Amino acid sequence: MTDEERFIDLEVKLTRQEDLTQELNEAVYRQQRQIDELQALCKMLMGRLNDASGGADAYVHEKPPHY
Repeated sequence: MTDEERFIDLEVKLTRQEDLTQELNEAVYRQQRQIDELQALCKMLMGRLNDASGGADAYVHEKPPHY
């Protein structure tokens, strides 16, 4: 393998690495956005649950109706 062939091979490998790095960065960005959306949804649902039940701890010490 000549020096020029090795140089071309390295350029090709570097280009592939750059493309892969870009793809991975985009995937991480999309996943972080999805995580942020899910956290906001969980927070909203917890708020709705607390509003609907008068607080999450309201029924912890209450006996069931059959007692």
